[in-house]
Amino acid sequence: MKTSNRPGLSRRSFLASSSGIGASLGALLSLSRLPAQAVEPFKRSGRPRFLLSLAAYSFRDSFVEGNKKPPTDPAKRIDMFQFVDYCADHGCHGAEVTSYYFPKDATTEYLLKLRRHAFVRGIEISGTAVGNTFTDPKGEKRDAEIASVKKWIDRAQILGAPHIRVFAGNASRGGKEEAKKLCIEALEECGEHAARKGIFLGIENHGGIVAEPDDLLDIIRAMKNPWIGVNLDTGNFHTADPYGDIAKCAPYAVNVQFKVEVRPAGQAKQTADLPRIMKILRAANYQGYLALEYESADPWNEVPVWLKRMKELL
Repeated sequence: MKTSNRPGLSRRSFLASSSGIGASLGALLSLSRLPAQAVEPFKRSGRPRFLLSLAAYSFRDSFVEGNKKPPTDPAKRIDMFQFVDYCADHGCHGAEVTSYYFPKDATTEYLLKLRRHAFVRGIEISGTAVGNTFTDPKGEKRDAEIASVKKWIDRAQILGAPHIRVFAGNASRGGKEEAKKLCIEALEECGEHAARKGIFLGIENHGGIVAEPDDLLDIIRAMKNPWIGVNLDTGNFHTADPYGDIAKCAPYAVNVQFKVEVRPAGQAKQTADLPRIMKILRAANYQGYLALEYESADPWNEVPVWLKRMKELL
């Protein structure tokens, strides 16, 4: 057998090569810390793509954790593992595991067990959601809010959840503009932590200082972090033109939560026009999860109906 005369890789060459690889990795890891332009609409190649998910909040009164008085009917009492099973049994691609319904002392072992359970059932954990306020004045209360979000960023990484829904908050004593400034600072701080973990933060149009789309987009456009976007809730704009407002924010969406009702200003609640919303998302070339977040009565009977409707349009 003929042997090669090619000399082996010398120690010096190996070290030089390794140094180059290390420098490249270092450069990649530092990207999240580099100054960046303001966040712009996502430029997605290809065609719109939608993955069906279900928010645990849809069954908010049924969880054994997070409820002072869970239902007495055993058939309507669930934990997070059973919720994942429900998502699998109803043909969902993902499950949005709202943080409110985890044990307060959820351990790494618990989180990994849930992640494994979801994988075995063929379900992706599409994200989680936290309750927070980013508009408190600087001090212990604000520090605690930021620390709580960072804690859930760490938990999301363990769960394998790529996205966390966060809130902004209400106007502070200094007025809406001061509150927006406080929100931007807190969101940037948490976003830096999230970027290091590979987690997106989606700020939701959830009343307060982001009840109007222009205020929400002011905050988003002030960001310097590509891991921050909009968690677009289709039922949370109570303006004269909710569908127009959805269209304004859709290009910045990193996650979409679909509500089955809308409430335009001065009008009663009405059934959401799902085909119209889908058309808006397609026009924005949205690609990602569309999570049903059911807030009306009787989720046990109505959620399957709405999941079926969504699947027909997806």
